[in-house]
Amino acid sequence: MPKVPYEKPALTYAGQIQQLQERGLEIINIPRATHLLESISYYRLSGYWYPMLADKSNHQFKANSTFQSAFYLYSFDRELRVLILRELEKIEVSIRAKMIYLLSHEYGAFWYQDANLFKNHINHSKCLGSLEHEYNRSDEEFIDAFAKKYSNPLPPSWMMLEITSFGTLSFLYSNLKPGKVKREIASHFGLNDKTFSSWIHSIVYLRNVCAHHSRLWNRVMSIQPVRPRNIYKTWLKNDGVSNNRTYYILTIILFLMQTINPEHTIVTRFKALLEKYPNVDVFAMGFPENWEEEALWSNINNDI
Repeated sequence: MPKVPYEKPALTYAGQIQQLQERGLEIINIPRATHLLESISYYRLSGYWYPMLADKSNHQFKANSTFQSAFYLYSFDRELRVLILRELEKIEVSIRAKMIYLLSHEYGAFWYQDANLFKNHINHSKCLGSLEHEYNRSDEEFIDAFAKKYSNPLPPSWMMLEITSFGTLSFLYSNLKPGKVKREIASHFGLNDKTFSSWIHSIVYLRNVCAHHSRLWNRVMSIQPVRPRNIYKTWLKNDGVSNNRTYYILTIILFLMQTINPEHTIVTRFKALLEKYPNVDVFAMGFPENWEEEALWSNINNDI
């Protein structure tokens, strides 16, 4: 089909309400709906009423579809992202700490500058460029103090990697040549290095989805983690589920938290979220039947 220019006009809030009603969406409280359209935007909310469409080509809603139901889904998704971001911070900090410690003791304070430790020298050079940019724009006091006192163009890894993005950190790990230290980092988290590299990449993607407030609950992930082999800790008995849905990436988080914070309350808080929003369909998130029977999803612990 040939492409055509986009010619749809921008609609006023009243026009947006009218269009939704004409398409069959029930809106009981128009002032409230108008406020939400103004605060959140039509296009962002449309991702949550899209599953309610009976005719997606002509944007016609199923019977009894309501604006409030779409907003409930949006609210659930927002709280889910907050829950996940809290855990991703712990994962990122832990991976950062383990990489700094093991690689610095094996190869010295400035290991990340040694091209011989990396598989692809061009990618390593690009990564160094990113690190230099992050160093030059950092306003951290410890970076300013280092620059004033030392002649090195970049600081030691325990300083440099503290101001490095998680994406750059993932890139550094994946580009490391296979070896003892790379395996030790992955093994600490219960994985082999290839699986660990893939999972970090997926977590970076998930973090970006959450940080940019993008829809998560029924998302099909464009970056898919590999299925683990030779796994050293509790994993799924049923690993035949799709690895590109929210359930799988949440299970990865639970797996990693066995090492990082075994007393976590992620499962408890997630189930409480489902109780708060009982109309949320977990199967749209890739959850299988009997998911609560999986060991990772049945453990109820307390936060450290």
